[in-house]
Amino acid sequence: DLVDWQKPLLWQVGYLGEKYDEWVHQPVDRPIRLFHSDFLEFLSKTAWYVVFMVWTPVVLYLSWVSYTSLAQGNTRLFSSFTTEYSIPIHKYYFPFIFLLGMILWSLLEYLIHRFVFHMKPPASNYYLITLHFLLHGQHHKSPFDSSRLVFPPVPASLVIGFFYGVLRLLLPEVLGLSVFVGGLCGYVIYDMMHYYLHYGSPKKGTYLYGLKAYHVKHHFEHQKSGFGISTRFWDYPFRTLIPEETFKKED
Repeated sequence: DLVDWQKPLLWQVGYLGEKYDEWVHQPVDRPIRLFHSDFLEFLSKTAWYVVFMVWTPVVLYLSWVSYTSLAQGNTRLFSSFTTEYSIPIHKYYFPFIFLLGMILWSLLEYLIHRFVFHMKPPASNYYLITLHFLLHGQHHKSPFDSSRLVFPPVPASLVIGFFYGVLRLLLPEVLGLSVFVGGLCGYVIYDMMHYYLHYGSPKKGTYLYGLKAYHVKHHFEHQKSGFGISTRFWDYPFRTLIPEETFKKED
């Protein structure tokens, strides 16, 4: 009764105020419309395979560019500070740099999920509530809306472009690109895994079965913990692991 489901929700949720946090964590099994505009609504939704089709060729192409560029032997670390003690980056390092990018993505995945997606917007701030619902609140309100389980390519490209720019500023061009493409691969795996955790049927006792149970607990019982999606690793050092006894009771 707090919102009109026949109208776009994005412009309504900001008026919920103090009721928003409780409302958004009471899941429903129905599709959500965000925008009045059909075009914006189209851009806010996507099928899971679109993410794979759009970004996998980019990962493969940039991996080839990174490897062939490193093979030229011109990339050196710390060369902007000193030429005498700069470290050459050989092409054989590419798999390890790629893996580093994937690991950095897993950390970034955790931090974004915990501190951005699960921020508690002030009850008096209409715009922050609206932003929270756009970024992640909609997913917790309707976790079974299959069109909103992965990040649509158009808004994703803006975020991905931002992180690429940051790496270009911090690292030599080819090295930054190599880390970036590993992170991009990690993102694709994360989005595919997130969809599977909602709609897949992993075999009991497998790694994915455990992750699915973990993610279900996050949605329906422990919204303030269990922020790892593709891995639970970062929940350990940051002390946000969902208690193990909740799974044992279920068994």
